[in-house]
Amino acid sequence: MKLRVAVLCGGRSGEHEVSLKSADGIMAAMDPAKYDVQRILVTKEGRWDPRPIVPEPGANPGIDVVFPIVHGTFGEDGTMQGLLELADLPYVGAGVLASAVAMDKEIQKRLCIERGLPVVDYVVTWRDEFNIHESDIEEICRRLPFPVFVKPANLGSSVGISKAKNCEELKAALKLAGRFDRKILVERGITGREFECAVLGNREPAAAVPCEILPSRDFYDYEDKYVLGASKTVLPADLAPEQTREIQRLAVECYRAVECEGMARVDFFLEAASGKFLINEINTLPGFTSISMYPKMWEAAGLPYAQLLDRLIELALERHRERQATSYHMDARQDTRQDTRQDAQDAGR
Repeated sequence: MKLRVAVLCGGRSGEHEVSLKSADGIMAAMDPAKYDVQRILVTKEGRWDPRPIVPEPGANPGIDVVFPIVHGTFGEDGTMQGLLELADLPYVGAGVLASAVAMDKEIQKRLCIERGLPVVDYVVTWRDEFNIHESDIEEICRRLPFPVFVKPANLGSSVGISKAKNCEELKAALKLAGRFDRKILVERGITGREFECAVLGNREPAAAVPCEILPSRDFYDYEDKYVLGASKTVLPADLAPEQTREIQRLAVECYRAVECEGMARVDFFLEAASGKFLINEINTLPGFTSISMYPKMWEAAGLPYAQLLDRLIELALERHRERQATSYHMDARQDTRQDTRQDAQDAGR
């Protein structure tokens, strides 16, 4: 009997189009002999087509497992995962907690620091209803050397990111990032090389073959990723064996630090001055477009695209079974407490 898979895509974030491309790639690669696949679209306005998933167990007939590929805000940040938990539906990828903390670039850095993992130096600032305060700009200029990179704290696909070489450019960069998020991350610019490493698994995650990103522009921005198509990748990355092992180790440790499950892509810098790897960020719903590196890294590691999708669905069902077992025992404890109270009442009569 075929497994009924709902591919959930679109969404209200600035990554709507990327999500649609990812969904197209996933649906084209799914084995029709194994899966009965349906597409559920969330429009930019937040409307669902053909129907919303009902946040009530048993109210979603025709769906065995959900493959959410809604990148960015309201999809990758734990909100969609919370809805699927309420609906008691198995779903691919990280849970509510990991999705939420990994989406916030500052929180994920805090957790990495707590685990002793290397991250890029950064400063966090906030915009109020209208702008960034001048005193905050002066503080950033004091604390970090230029150039710096300015990012919305809660977004992906390099949306809203810019590079600033002085205080005037910093003001413009903060204004741009503030269009996408109230919380803004400013990071020290790193001179070096950029790498990505894919991770797969639940309680026993494994890292794939890492790749190197060679941007065609000043940095690997949204246009370079999805519009121009001019950036290049080196897969497998040209690294010494001990460097490959180190980047894989750090990727898995970062994955564990945010309690991720299912999948994630961890991005790195190899700083030229220190020769050390620095964790840039972790992405819990990496792209699955025709140019996305997550499936390509696993293919290089010996796991083709279609088999990767099979494994991700297996991991989703495995985690759901474990959660159901926990819920069962919690219900049993509740029943026991009720029986105990009833016995006490009967004894008192």
